[in-house]
Amino acid sequence: MNYNHKDIEAKWQKYWAENQTFKTENNSEKPKFYVLDMFPYPSGAGLHVGHPLGYIASDIFARYKRHKGFNVLHPQGYDSFGLPAEQYAIQTGQHPEKTTRENIARYREQLDKIGFSFDWSREVRTSNPDYYKWTQWIFIQLFHSWYNNTTDKAESIDTLIRHFEQFGTENLNAAQTEELHFTAEQWKNYSEEEKQNILLNYRLAFRAETTVNWCPALGTVLANDEVVNGVSERGGHPVFQKKMMQWSMRITAYSERLLQGLDTVDWSESIKESQRNWIGKSKGASIKFKVLSSKSQDLEPETSNVEHITVFTTRPDTIFGVTYLTLAPEHELVLNITTEAQKQAVLDYIEATSKRSERDRMADTKTISGVFTGAYAVCPATGYYLPIWIGDYVLAGYGTGAVMAVPAGDERDYAFAKHFAGAEGMPEIINIFDKDISQGAYTEKGGFKLQNSDFLNGMDYEEATEKILEELEKSGVGKAKINYRQRDAIFSRQRYWGEPVPVYYKNGVPYTLPLSALPLELPEVEKYLPTEDGDPPLGNAKEYAWNEAEEEIVSTDLIDNQTIFPLELSTMPGWAGSSWYWLRYMDAHNENEFVSQDSVNYWQNVDLYIGGSEHATGHLLYSRFWNKFLKDRGYIQAEEPFKKMINQGMILGTSAFVYRLEGTNTFVSKGQIGDKKVQAIHVDVSLVNASSELDIEGFKQWRPDFADAEFILDENGKYIVGHEVEKMSKSKYNVVNPDDICEQYGADTLRLYEMFLGPLEQAKPWNTAGITGVSGFLKKFYNLYFEGDAAAISNEEPTKEEYKILHTLIKKVEYDIENFSFNTSVSAFMIAVNDLQKLKCNKRAILEPMAILISPYAPHIAEELWEVLGHNGSISRVPFPAFEEKYLVEDSKEYPVSFNGKVRFKIELPLDMPNEEVEKIILADERTQAQLGGNSPKKIIVVKGKIVNVVV
Repeated sequence: MNYNHKDIEAKWQKYWAENQTFKTENNSEKPKFYVLDMFPYPSGAGLHVGHPLGYIASDIFARYKRHKGFNVLHPQGYDSFGLPAEQYAIQTGQHPEKTTRENIARYREQLDKIGFSFDWSREVRTSNPDYYKWTQWIFIQLFHSWYNNTTDKAESIDTLIRHFEQFGTENLNAAQTEELHFTAEQWKNYSEEEKQNILLNYRLAFRAETTVNWCPALGTVLANDEVVNGVSERGGHPVFQKKMMQWSMRITAYSERLLQGLDTVDWSESIKESQRNWIGKSKGASIKFKVLSSKSQDLEPETSNVEHITVFTTRPDTIFGVTYLTLAPEHELVLNITTEAQKQAVLDYIEATSKRSERDRMADTKTISGVFTGAYAVCPATGYYLPIWIGDYVLAGYGTGAVMAVPAGDERDYAFAKHFAGAEGMPEIINIFDKDISQGAYTEKGGFKLQNSDFLNGMDYEEATEKILEELEKSGVGKAKINYRQRDAIFSRQRYWGEPVPVYYKNGVPYTLPLSALPLELPEVEKYLPTEDGDPPLGNAKEYAWNEAEEEIVSTDLIDNQTIFPLELSTMPGWAGSSWYWLRYMDAHNENEFVSQDSVNYWQNVDLYIGGSEHATGHLLYSRFWNKFLKDRGYIQAEEPFKKMINQGMILGTSAFVYRLEGTNTFVSKGQIGDKKVQAIHVDVSLVNASSELDIEGFKQWRPDFADAEFILDENGKYIVGHEVEKMSKSKYNVVNPDDICEQYGADTLRLYEMFLGPLEQAKPWNTAGITGVSGFLKKFYNLYFEGDAAAISNEEPTKEEYKILHTLIKKVEYDIENFSFNTSVSAFMIAVNDLQKLKCNKRAILEPMAILISPYAPHIAEELWEVLGHNGSISRVPFPAFEEKYLVEDSKEYPVSFNGKVRFKIELPLDMPNEEVEKIILADERTQAQLGGNSPKKIIVVKGKIVNVVV
């Protein structure tokens, strides 16, 4: 029978859509299982064959779980806000909503062609107002919450206000931006504006001046992962470090819980380690160094307008070896302490540093640069003068933005000191323990009053550290401290295409909109660029002000700051909507809540999450943070959003290259290059055949600059290209469109082939030539059910061998799916079909379970064959075949029979046959008689289940 994949796949995709086969109900007596794919961003380029890899794996598992009797939630939607759509809008004038809608339609068409069992009735789009209404609602909850370190959870801001009213800041243990001190009486006497500014110091969503990645060309702040080598990932525009007033999320309040939670989830160790490193927990001490401003050569101390600099160190025991301090160039105290003589050098250095991203600065371990501020600090342990430098290897957001340099014990400190040796403000590189610094040293009153470390003699590291901490606390200049590298997450973007922040301003103080005003929808604007005054694109809106009395959006011309106030002009970052989307899928159309209690009680959290490892820190940390916050406030029950996570590997593309002679438009065939200087250029793989020959005419038409190209061909008159396996990307012209594969070979073939390429979590190269083997297998599988053009299914009882083939496959497929070893399942299918074909098996008792077994992998052909077998309805919820061990238990054995150790023949005998019976049968066999030649054997040795040896 001819296997017509086009008709079969179109037929069953239509059936699934019309019958809503995969629609999931929240009320079910079945056990639940929630399978989720990471939120896709619908780009204009559509899908290439690398994108569906994770979706196919999750779909196999979702379908398998339905067969196993679970109520499966397997939803899909779109992370549809983002910078690419906005940049396209700027270039073309088209509204981002239009291009986003078109891109989504294209994605949906491609996804449907591959046959995924998504519950499309729950589709969400982050750019739809009915979705971002609830993103705004969560923001408001965060704004009206603070983190109580004593109860170790977020609480309503009302409880903090009550504490202030009764006790001021006394006995307050809160996550905060800076440490404040005031009494209950003082709180009561503060103005409303003063109170609101104080509360911003504690809110989980707050405004603060923050160093950001500012891209003037794009007119917006960029996340670290949107900056590559100092330029924007999109467009390649310069990016600068700049201090701006921004909305932030106090994720640092959750650092410890985010760390501890990693021990409770089934994720790969590499992902967990990435998160641990990002959070960066370290134990040490916070130490205050008194600041002196000195312009004189003899370094007599002078009064400074800065009282002290606080340093966090993981090695307080090295305080006796400190010879200088280094501050981050953007440290808030730098300009306050810098002397007039050093001011210009410091300003120039700060300007130069602003052009480097923090990621670049962290990665650069070789470049040494810095400037002396002209100021000095005093070591609290020794009284030794410490010159204060700035250096870009110190980051303002890590620790306190200041480090105490110990060249004798730290390689980077040593390299820095050696590089600047002899420069003003850099002492000689010495081991401070070997120098008598008591002469002329300034010892601060209240300090250790110890000028060397003799009192630590005989102690190990832990004892010495404890003693140092004791001295620090006793003298009031330091204390033990736990520090986290993780910083609060910047939440503002100066863009148009994002969630509006539901905030308006009275006297510069932010207030949230009432919940009844949500969603605050994106206004229409004439252009998507910043205003002439430098405001974000929303500043171009004509109707974007808040009438507090009437609770409505009105014209910006009416702003009087009395009853009508300006709205926040920044939008939320791309990660806002994707930080809670799995919860909305549970109850996607609820107009009254972001998710109902009944729905969240039933689904709890995601059982299996599949997606790329590129989200190891950002998305996963923000999602876990929001999930924990919503649990703290009583809206959900689960502490962690994703129980188990699998990171699929990347499908790599095979790129093709042509070789152009430098400075010419002449291209040299690969074998003719020799010692010629050539430039390798990516060429579209569609212009290259299976023999690596370039379509020269097609190449000339491909790009205008190649129209008059000349070619140096090989001895056969061909132009042979080079190849390299690398990331599949539109920019490398090595993309394979899944639509083409589905058209030529079928979606089931694509699904099986992507699984067959190799282990799910490993990178593997795509090779379209290899797909024909999988295509041939499916045809062979299909024809097991037919004889000629007619279905031929026998109700005859299968043989032992046929049952053994089936149950070997059941055991293998079930194990492989449970362990995500999908590639070996495909191999097992091929072996089983070959074996059944040899036996000419057409038994219903074998072929029905076979159709169910392959259904998760190749659902279209399985549905068709289920119908051929005479069944109505979908195969998708038919129980998975039960494995029975008895069919794999051997009840006979083919014994090799040897004579004096040499095997002469083999014989099949029951395994439970007594040895005496085996001996009788062996002796009676004519082949034995021929070997004995009329003689009697001396002995017959029977090794049960293994061998029979006749000793002559």
